Amino acid sequence: MIGIDPGTAATGYGVVHASGSALRALDAGVIETASATPLERRLALIHERVAALLDEHLPDAMAVEAVYFGQNARSALAVGHARGAALLAAGQRNVECASYTPQQVKGAVCGHGRAEKAQVQRMVARLLGLGELPRTDHAADALALAVCHLNRAPLMAALARA
Repeated sequence: MIGIDPGTAATGYGVVHASGSALRALDAGVIETASATPLERRLALIHERVAALLDEHLPDAMAVEAVYFGQNARSALAVGHARGAALLAAGQRNVECASYTPQQVKGAVCGHGRAEKAQVQRMVARLLGLGELPRTDHAADALALAVCHLNRAPLMAALARA
């Protein structure tokens, strides 16, 4: 399972393996692009790096943060561009995708949708048995997206069968 926290400047990624109820982080980090680079090159880089991660880890699914328009339409548009680049890489590889709002992710990881970034980092570290906190909040958010999907996927599959 791979989680993607999209952004044109920094796209977080987190790869989580589930074995029964045990979760283990396999990889996490940030794809960074320079603001001086033209947008089309930044999106191409995000697409290339996400594609390489998908090819390396061969996940069953990808969870991507949904675009949130609440505060700044300009940043939401930038997130949407990066999200599209990641979704394209998944679509080209027939990797199933799911979208979750920040509140859904925080609720799945922390128990409530209004958790602070630091609380998400601590809970991700605890749930995945990490020796230390994820280095950036983008990587922590991506890992949290993966955990959210892994925790919700069995319920969603059962509901689809009902």
